[in-house]
Amino acid sequence: MRSDLSPSSLYKHNHVFVKFAVSFLLVGLAFRILFSDSFIFSSVVEPHTGLVANEEAESPLIPFPLQTPDSVDFPGNDSQRFQKVAEKCDLFVGSWVEDFSGPVYTNESCHVIEGHQNCMRNGRPDSGYLQWRWKPRDCELPRFNPEKFLDIMKNKSWAFIGDSISRNHVQSLLCILSQVEPAVEIYHDEEYRSKRWKFLSHNFTLSVIWSPFLVKAAIFEDMNGVSSSEIQLDLDSLDNKWTDQYNNLDYVVIAGGKWFLKTAIYHENSTVAGCHNCAGKNLTELGFDYAYRKVLQQVFDFITKCDHKATVFFRTTTPDHFENGEWFSGGYCNRTLPFKEGEIDMKDEDKTMRAIELQEFEKFASARSNQEVNLKLLDTTSLSLLRPDGHPGPYRQFHPFAEDNNSEVQNDCLHWCLPGPIDSWNDLVMEVLANGR
Repeated sequence: MRSDLSPSSLYKHNHVFVKFAVSFLLVGLAFRILFSDSFIFSSVVEPHTGLVANEEAESPLIPFPLQTPDSVDFPGNDSQRFQKVAEKCDLFVGSWVEDFSGPVYTNESCHVIEGHQNCMRNGRPDSGYLQWRWKPRDCELPRFNPEKFLDIMKNKSWAFIGDSISRNHVQSLLCILSQVEPAVEIYHDEEYRSKRWKFLSHNFTLSVIWSPFLVKAAIFEDMNGVSSSEIQLDLDSLDNKWTDQYNNLDYVVIAGGKWFLKTAIYHENSTVAGCHNCAGKNLTELGFDYAYRKVLQQVFDFITKCDHKATVFFRTTTPDHFENGEWFSGGYCNRTLPFKEGEIDMKDEDKTMRAIELQEFEKFASARSNQEVNLKLLDTTSLSLLRPDGHPGPYRQFHPFAEDNNSEVQNDCLHWCLPGPIDSWNDLVMEVLANGR
């Protein structure tokens, strides 16, 4: 509402009354501060709560406290302070927002990037995919702090356990940390799939352990993914490549994924139990979902019962973005912008995998109330689904169109360019690690 009175007229007629009213209020406020504890507790300690809907309709609503001041000083008692209740939100629900500050490293400044993920060196002409950051819906996600991370990791060991996406992830972390201290490679297996690095000045060991199924597996496949026979999986025997090292690890990121979609024969109790996608073998078709659930149950059971209590991040499956085919049938990914929420549907197999992951994680979390197990969910599936622009595509090869712009080139629409969207996964790891989200 607009007043017809001028400021000078207001002051002339009301200044005496205003002075009296303000003085009265100040005296009353001072009286309550000095003599009433209830004033303090009702206005500072009790947070209001709201509800944040998870990304999928069937997901539960998650309560979170609204932000309060960093700290509160109590009048007349400098030693009594109430620290801020940490702002809570679902870090994995949000959107990608433009950020022209760019990545913290470049493909020139980091020397551990594998050739098929070095998109800029391989001739990718656009760079817009580097100008986005993940923004959770109801809170801020700070950039990864490599100095702080390395300080936390002094005299510690960390391993990423899984398939080539886990290797992609650890390379991102190495590139970020290399801006503070370069790592020294101290081990690799015969195929360079499992590796170990050392940050000497921090006595920090970082590893990637190749175990695509997390259980014992006989794999008859060359480095180009061409199979000569069906994979044989022992669903009730975890892979000792990672279990034998587990007691020496302080932190673990473990994940399964796309390998379970491959044709495989399943073994349980030393006998063939069935298979996935094995037409003509006269075996029971159990489906990849049967095997994946069995394996995750084995993994969570091992973590629960192991005397060694590492901090474990369980990362959910990674969606691919092949369009008009798969990697072996001419599929491609040539988009240059992220999707917005709701613009893309998850593929059925990814929905199935993620549902199993969340169900088994929840069962584990509910049953471990008396266990000293520090297991955290790294639910990167939905946020990664929104980044079709972040893959090497045809630029998994060095300048694939140098001789012919119409060359038929195999595309990589599963792994991530470095630098690229996968760097945000480490922002999430850092936030969960540092602030217990």
